[in-house]
Amino acid sequence: MAKKVHYSPEVKWDAVNMKLTGRSTVEVMTVLGIKSKTQIKRWMSWYRNGETHRFQQPVGKQYTYKKGIEELSEIECLRLRIKQLEMHNEILGKLNGILGKQQRSNS
Repeated sequence: MAKKVHYSPEVKWDAVNMKLTGRSTVEVMTVLGIKSKTQIKRWMSWYRNGETHRFQQPVGKQYTYKKGIEELSEIECLRLRIKQLEMHNEILGKLNGILGKQQRSNS
């Protein structure tokens, strides 16, 4: 039976960040050593749905039926929220830079 692979929250955030900056799924898999395209798609889905707290969940832990998230302390929840907002700010900054370059080149 195959052993389940667990990726750290940092790897999950790196994968999401790479995808949001336009990198291909295969490239993300190669750079980060991820074995499944489906895994990256799942993390992106969690990110888009605002479920980034799930990046912290251990293998086999369910959040679907309100299990698990209550186990996080208030400080851990706030740290996760800060990480999510930092990622949003970073992406918005990159997007503003790209749009600014496009506007300057069109002028």
